[in-house]
Amino acid sequence: MEKFKSGFVTLIGRTNVGKSTLLNLLVGEKVAAIANKVQTTRTAIKGIVNRENSQIIFIDTPGIHKPKTKLNETMVETSFTSIGDTDIILFLIEATSEDIGRGDRIILDKIKETNKKAILIINKIDLIKREKLLKLIDIYSKEYNFEAVIPIEATNPKYKNIILEEIEKNLNEGPAYYDTEEYTDQTLRQLAEETIREKALKLLQDEVPHGIFVEVEKLKERKNKQGENIYDIEATIYCLRNSHKGIIIGKNGEMLKRIGRAARIDMEKNFGVKVNLKTWVKVKEDWQENDLFVNKFKIK
Repeated sequence: MEKFKSGFVTLIGRTNVGKSTLLNLLVGEKVAAIANKVQTTRTAIKGIVNRENSQIIFIDTPGIHKPKTKLNETMVETSFTSIGDTDIILFLIEATSEDIGRGDRIILDKIKETNKKAILIINKIDLIKREKLLKLIDIYSKEYNFEAVIPIEATNPKYKNIILEEIEKNLNEGPAYYDTEEYTDQTLRQLAEETIREKALKLLQDEVPHGIFVEVEKLKERKNKQGENIYDIEATIYCLRNSHKGIIIGKNGEMLKRIGRAARIDMEKNFGVKVNLKTWVKVKEDWQENDLFVNKFKIK
């Protein structure tokens, strides 16, 4: 009988390279916010994959970028802490890169310092020609002894098993750390916050999303008149300026309604119960420098 394997796998890469999309593909559930905006992932989110002979715990980290606030510094620190405390590193880069860019070089140097098993994932291969891909593989293979190099499109399910098989091959024997029914260690409250923030990121203008933070203040389960379970959720979207507040609320409250509606539909699908969602918007100008808020993003 095959021995059971388990381990922690950290996804790391530059901002907007497709880590959260890949995590959701591998886990088969929506555990990380996906939006085509920088700084979507702010904390190290765990996604759990249970296979017949293994349990793989993925840690999706914030994208590596140049920190400008205390929040940004915490995010980058979270990413690098995760690298040092993992069994396998999944290093995600873009196929469109001509060479090793500054951000990728910083990550590569950190991987070299740890000397851990690493798998290079080259995303967005649909955007380039084969010769360019081969050149990129050659450049990176000379830099580090990767266990494997896997070119992918993170939105295509056909790559899921290829990556999981490669990870399982490189794991050590070990126990299941989580119940086999679980797919994330995030609480319902955190998943609700992530979902609302993702919808806001997708629907709002570019300058606003970086400065928003969602806090669920109430999450209560009850039965409605039909005897069905329902979650009452109340959440506040914090933003940096009054002008941002106006954009988030929108004309006649339309934008906030759109964000709330999209988040509620997603939550009902993911939680498997009805959701009654209420959202408010408040201005908190210094939250990105405020320890009370920033500490929520530190790796636990």
